[in-house]
Amino acid sequence: MMMGNGMGMGFGGGFMWLFWILLIILIVWIVKVAVGSSTSSEPRKSAIDILKEHYARGEIDNEEFEQKRNDLCV
Repeated sequence: MMMGNGMGMGFGGGFMWLFWILLIILIVWIVKVAVGSSTSSEPRKSAIDILKEHYARGEIDNEEFEQKRNDLCV
């Protein structure tokens, strides 16, 4: 003899679908946050800007700076 009218299974199945949908949404959100945080928000620097930074830090001298700047601007 069966008890109940079968409504319990359908109701539980609906929650299972909701669980999987929410789990997928959560995974997608975590991936988006992880990828978004790894990318830099500052714009990419040009070659001239990087060259100026090297010169400002004293990593290259004036002669090398001028030579490389001329190479980049041509």
